[in-house]
Amino acid sequence: MCLTDAAGKPVPWKISRRLAAGQLTKQSSNLHDSRRMPINGVLVVDKPAVWTSHDVVARMRRMTGERSIGHLGTLDPMATGVLPLVLGRMTRLCQFYSSAEKAYEGTIQLGWATDTYDADGEPSGSPQEAHVTLEELTALTTSFVGHIQQVPPPFSAKKIKGLPAYKLARKGQEVELKPVEVEVKQFSVLGMEDDLVRFQTRVSSGSYVRSLAHELGQRLGCGAHLASLRRTAAAEFSIEQSHTLEAIAETAAQGRLDELMVHPRCVLPAIPSVTADNEAIGRIRHGRTVNLPEMSQSPWVKVFAGQAELICLASRVAGTLFHPKVVLL
Repeated sequence: MCLTDAAGKPVPWKISRRLAAGQLTKQSSNLHDSRRMPINGVLVVDKPAVWTSHDVVARMRRMTGERSIGHLGTLDPMATGVLPLVLGRMTRLCQFYSSAEKAYEGTIQLGWATDTYDADGEPSGSPQEAHVTLEELTALTTSFVGHIQQVPPPFSAKKIKGLPAYKLARKGQEVELKPVEVEVKQFSVLGMEDDLVRFQTRVSSGSYVRSLAHELGQRLGCGAHLASLRRTAAAEFSIEQSHTLEAIAETAAQGRLDELMVHPRCVLPAIPSVTADNEAIGRIRHGRTVNLPEMSQSPWVKVFAGQAELICLASRVAGTLFHPKVVLL
């Protein structure tokens, strides 16, 4: 997404981000009255380029009137794709997604590195030719797969003595970040045209795809940076479940936002579900343990009232006795 001024010239990134974030904020007065009602659920947004993850959350708050909204994993402004949002009481589920796996596809530009490790940054040196075949590149990316020590980009939210690294980097101060162990589960080359490499990757939480691109350039000796990035999955949420902000705005204005929500029984699929009777619901409401004989082998269980109302996540205390740990009533 590239915004231009009246003369057709590109708008600087910081200004274009504000303009893009404002493009979808002019219709708030046309919202359906349902915005005043509590909204609980999970909504997968297809984040547009230029927007920050915080921009998307702020837009959703204005769009729905729901103040309690969070996301399940930051996307850089240049990146697009899957940004799962949790609304209302469902924000209490964030703790279960702290180590969620992410999947991406994108392009890496060979020939020069940048200070941010992506296309938004300034070149770190003169362009160089990349003398590498597709077969050599495939073998090299495969060597990244597994548990590796990865140095985060200097322009990142990693803290140095309590300050985000990017704040120091923007001031021109030297940034030294320690390597962090991450897991690269897949790093595959899909093709190469001139010096632009198309790839797919699956990584653990805390991984930086920008750092993968940067280190690839270091190993090749020609430099490289992340040219584009699209998140295709985060935890159980996929790009097929995502919705554009325009589609969400239109649906919300018609009072049909619940139609776009992920069904609660599809959330945290590794945890089994059980439907509670009225007696169990009453005990859960008061934080008391419940007996769930059919779940005797499960450490956690999702408890529903009916088919679609998730009322709590309960942990097994002993045998068939479960204690409601995260109550959504």
